[in-house]
Amino acid sequence: MKAVRDLVERGLRAVFEPVVAWLTKRRVHPNVISLLGFLITCSSGYFFHEHHVSTAGFLVLLGGAFDLFDGPVARRTGLASSFGAFYDSTLDRLSEIVVYLGLLSLYNDYRLELGDVGMIYWIVLAMAGSLMISYTPARAEALGIDCHVGLMQRPERVILIGFAALIFGETPMFGHQGLVLRVVIIVLAILTNLTAIQRIWWVYRNTRPDGEPPRKTD
Repeated sequence: MKAVRDLVERGLRAVFEPVVAWLTKRRVHPNVISLLGFLITCSSGYFFHEHHVSTAGFLVLLGGAFDLFDGPVARRTGLASSFGAFYDSTLDRLSEIVVYLGLLSLYNDYRLELGDVGMIYWIVLAMAGSLMISYTPARAEALGIDCHVGLMQRPERVILIGFAALIFGETPMFGHQGLVLRVVIIVLAILTNLTAIQRIWWVYRNTRPDGEPPRKTD
């Protein structure tokens, strides 16, 4: 799966190389790029709330594309910094929360049938799983362990939500409004939490039996 992800990412970077080159030439600060991606992604939450689901999906994908710009621009301009990496990662988490809040608002609508209330729980589970996927490697790295394993990392989540919303929106299928987006949210709720569990297991296997990480020796 990692090989497929890396192949897709290289292809996307090749496609967007002219944009990266343009930003680099004008020395646009990578933190500004991160902020623009954040604002665009956050705006999708409003459009989910207003039931403009396809527009929201487009904005999720557009905002996610900025993740392909800030890193390369930072390296090429020599403006890469520890704070920049922290800033970008933090904005990614915040924007993802806003997207899920927009989805909550989409289904927490008094005009919808009562059965949609169940979607709220799936969305909360998906949001919790997504945040745990981000937390576990950060905590593992503090122990000196690389923990970037498993499915449903941020690019996969952006693509699934973005394309499901953009292409299918709230189109009725088999008697259910917006069936594809519903299914994607449920899949995310399950797989994000399974990925978090997988990462916990990975850290367990890479620590000593007493639960402490192996000490580095000179």
